[in-house]
Amino acid sequence: MKMIVAKFRQHVFLPIPRPISDDFAVLRATHINSQTPLLFLMLFLTTPTAAFASAEGAHPFIRFGLPAIMGMMCLAGFFKLVKTRHIVISPKRARRMIRESDWVSGSGAVLCSVWCVVNWLYAAPETRIYYPMIMAMGSLATAYCLSTMRWATVLNLGIGLIPISALLILAGNRLDLAAGISVFVASAFLLRMIFLQHNGLVNLLLLQRQMHQLATTDPLTGLLNRRALGARLDAEIGAAANLGSESRFALALLDLDGFKPINDRYGHATGDMLLREVANRLQAASGQAAIVARLGGDEFAILVPQASTLLSSVIGDHVLAALVPPYQIGGHMIQIGASIGVAYWPVDGTTPDALFETADRALYAAKALVKGKRGGAHSAISQAA
Repeated sequence: MKMIVAKFRQHVFLPIPRPISDDFAVLRATHINSQTPLLFLMLFLTTPTAAFASAEGAHPFIRFGLPAIMGMMCLAGFFKLVKTRHIVISPKRARRMIRESDWVSGSGAVLCSVWCVVNWLYAAPETRIYYPMIMAMGSLATAYCLSTMRWATVLNLGIGLIPISALLILAGNRLDLAAGISVFVASAFLLRMIFLQHNGLVNLLLLQRQMHQLATTDPLTGLLNRRALGARLDAEIGAAANLGSESRFALALLDLDGFKPINDRYGHATGDMLLREVANRLQAASGQAAIVARLGGDEFAILVPQASTLLSSVIGDHVLAALVPPYQIGGHMIQIGASIGVAYWPVDGTTPDALFETADRALYAAKALVKGKRGGAHSAISQAA
């Protein structure tokens, strides 16, 4: 049974692309927080009328017990969501809320469907039609509020409306037949609209992610650009400030020496390939915790956070050593030097501008060390005092 359900979900519910899975989960959970409290309140207020409208021949548990259980579920769900609606929703919390919504929606649909079917069977023929009406209005309203929750919507409409629609269609009365078909068609149409809405949300999130990447990524190397580096630097300063004076991280600025002659001699295409290779070496040398960015031209920056093991070494020597081996590009053996300047938080500055200024001064001091040298590739490092 589990395998059948899994195949059904995989066929009907196309998987969410991994890059946006967290964003999509948070979006769905946010929708739950905004829409479901009112839904719970509405369903709670209708439970007394459900008990009042129950068929007299039905068992007391069906007439009063099921509406009471449904009412308590709705009241508990309402207060829980109201209590937590202002809490920041993380991806992990969002996925938990989605699973809970699937379970609650399915359970509620079972209770309502049982109530409706049993009352239909015990009601007088002239009053039977009212129970499908009550069930349809409740199920369709629930499905609308849970429109971003595809599985919860399918459970709600399938469990809630298929049994009573089948009873209407098989009742032998042409008006009941018409009503049953209408309920089925309305449910199918609503499901189709929900699936289209889901695909639209996925495409919108993918587009937003692409736009964000274009705005924060260097198109040549795939590294972060200056704007994105500034945002990461602000976040790192905030985290370091919260941890106190013992915190420490570094900002390194790197500039290639003699890049323009390479462009002039081998062409811009070769120069671009060289920049990509330099970017790859910088990322490999800096480690996963560090953030490498291209500021423009042949200028790069490395943000070495508190968690990076690179802080325990001489950053400049470590990085420049990775750039020493020659580059094999387009049949040419190219060797190029670099200069690097490093600034540490908080001794060299406590603001982004101060850190950039200090690292920039150190960089120009390093470049002055190789100025005037002839032949070969030279590298130099300067660290703020």
